[in-house]
Amino acid sequence: MGVVQPMSYQQEQPRSAWIAARNAAVLGACPSTEPPHQRVLMTADTGSCLWQYALELGRALTAAGHEVALATTGGIPDREQWREADAIAGLELHASAYKPSALEECSERRAAGHWLSDLATSIQPSVVHLNGFDHADVAWKAPVLLVAHTCMQSWWRAVHGTPLPESWRRYRQRIAAALRMADLVVAPTRATLRGLQQHQGPLRAARVIPNGHDALNLPTPQKGEYVFSSGDPADHGCNLAALGAVAARVPWPLCVASPGELHTGTAGAMAGVRMLGRLSCGQAAHWLTRAPVYALPARHGPAGLSLHAAALARCALVLGDIESLRETWDGAAIFVDPRDDEALARALQSLIADKAARECYAELAFVRAKRFSASAMGAAYAAAYAEIAPSACAEVELAPAASAQMRC
Repeated sequence: MGVVQPMSYQQEQPRSAWIAARNAAVLGACPSTEPPHQRVLMTADTGSCLWQYALELGRALTAAGHEVALATTGGIPDREQWREADAIAGLELHASAYKPSALEECSERRAAGHWLSDLATSIQPSVVHLNGFDHADVAWKAPVLLVAHTCMQSWWRAVHGTPLPESWRRYRQRIAAALRMADLVVAPTRATLRGLQQHQGPLRAARVIPNGHDALNLPTPQKGEYVFSSGDPADHGCNLAALGAVAARVPWPLCVASPGELHTGTAGAMAGVRMLGRLSCGQAAHWLTRAPVYALPARHGPAGLSLHAAALARCALVLGDIESLRETWDGAAIFVDPRDDEALARALQSLIADKAARECYAELAFVRAKRFSASAMGAAYAAAYAEIAPSACAEVELAPAASAQMRC
């Protein structure tokens, strides 16, 4: 597989024309207003926060009658992850040991692309759902929906205050190529989509579909006395080091769940914080339901569903005052400047000292999170799939010349 070059709009027109012709024919044969049944091939990373997002979406889609094949990289799922996936009727988990490539050209990335291509040949999906920018350059024979859960160039500016370095030019080219190869680009917030368009230019087809999460049907225990958070301390966008900076001034323990062990460069910054390591779904629910406060002083909007889960567990939220978090949680959380450790310490001290305030903000967060259900997220994705890949509920004949325009 050679270096992926960005495709021009003119190069993509034949594929767009083929999709438009097919969709018009199929929709003409299917007068129903219900989104057609889809067979979705979805990618996910077992080691990232998007694992739970993929399960929530997969559960919502299968409940609506769609089929989901979840193809994972990032390492073989552990026993808990297999159990979580097996519990979703209609979802098939296809696991691999390939590691995420960060879009670098290497033998493992090529092997993962071949594996995905072979899997698609076997499954014959009606739509491919990519969670991230990697593998958009596979010769997919089905329309591609790409979810940009974050924008690396926006992340870099938020963390470092400068544009992405010139040494990252190849990375930028791969992102641009992936966006142009997708038939539809989805972002979880308007802020994320604006960042993509600011750095990559106008997108051919794009929309916002907010992340959604359903509350666990668990008894509500008595709240404990600790502040909870989750994320990767090595991701400076999460800004978990700010919790380490204020730990000595906060009366309650600060407890952080993270995807792995601390790296040498982050261990010192998290001194004073109780690091819980990677938690299973059940363990995370145990900590969340008992946490009165969830703190994430992020500099850049986090991917995944951690904030939704915290809000549904009735945690009062203390968040970094950034555009993407304001977009979802404005009026339902306490916001602090992510570069102001004193403001973070004061906000936590204030909530710890005032039980009524904690309960008020917890209820505000819970009510807000209920707006973003998994079923609503699933319905929005099903509608998006239908626009680019309506299933053939009636046989539709396409001229050989038209079908030859496919990217295959």
